Amino acid sequence: MKKLVLRYHFFVLGCIGFLLNSCNSRFRVWVGNNRQQKIYNLKYGEHPRQKMDVFLPSEYPEDSPVVLIVHGGAWKYGRKEHMIQIQKMLFKNNIPSINMNYRLVSNSKQITYREQLEDISSVINKFNSLAGKADLRPDNYILLGESAGGHLALLYGYQHPDQIKKIISLSGPTDFYSKEYLDSFYSKYTSPTIQKVVGTKFNRTALSEEFKKASPIANIANVPTLLFQGNQDFLVNKKQGLALDSALTRQNIIHKLVFMENTGHAPRFFSKKKRDQIIYPNILEWIKK
Repeated sequence: MKKLVLRYHFFVLGCIGFLLNSCNSRFRVWVGNNRQQKIYNLKYGEHPRQKMDVFLPSEYPEDSPVVLIVHGGAWKYGRKEHMIQIQKMLFKNNIPSINMNYRLVSNSKQITYREQLEDISSVINKFNSLAGKADLRPDNYILLGESAGGHLALLYGYQHPDQIKKIISLSGPTDFYSKEYLDSFYSKYTSPTIQKVVGTKFNRTALSEEFKKASPIANIANVPTLLFQGNQDFLVNKKQGLALDSALTRQNIIHKLVFMENTGHAPRFFSKKKRDQIIYPNILEWIKK
């Protein structure tokens, strides 16, 4: 492995090259006693939302995957800072990570989930160009997403198995098109949001194929997948996680479902006990196995 001071020097020089065109960036770098690095608000595109935080611990093997974190917020809210505790946990365990913002769904600006997937691709392309300077390999990522970010992580991961080695989804929606979804009460209150996400009218009697294209369960590829699902989740019904678990089993895809009793949506926010005793240990085990 290269000397850490050199890795820091060349990595930051590469980062600065992406910042020269921005006078509003709050880009900053923190360096720890052991040459750990935290690079905040690194631009990966021209939109104000297209920024990422890169955390590099002091020690990691060259073949270490980079965990790319995708926040939740119903596709139209949220920001990377909501995922900072997970990024800090990864940093503490010597796992390099990226925590990204992405463009939010907007009818007026014609931003759908497709543009959000493009943002994930842009982050990966930018970091690939810097990976060598950080003693890391390109196209060696684990996607970790929460809620809407879980949906994006699943969909992008299944579409790009050459780049994504594993997926971790916390309370991520998986199915926007099946008969079970269409017949459920869950679809009655989620369909207006899903219509905006897909950018196509939600016609329950003649549903467009675009909703199938947007559903991770219809796009499964051979990417090991870790799922977290609460049995009392009102925002993402438990059948979403259970359905993907069953589909992955049928296709013999390596996966694990962590099904949590007496648990609602995105329990990381609400239960320190579940976070520290269930969620974080399972995430670390999945990354390192």
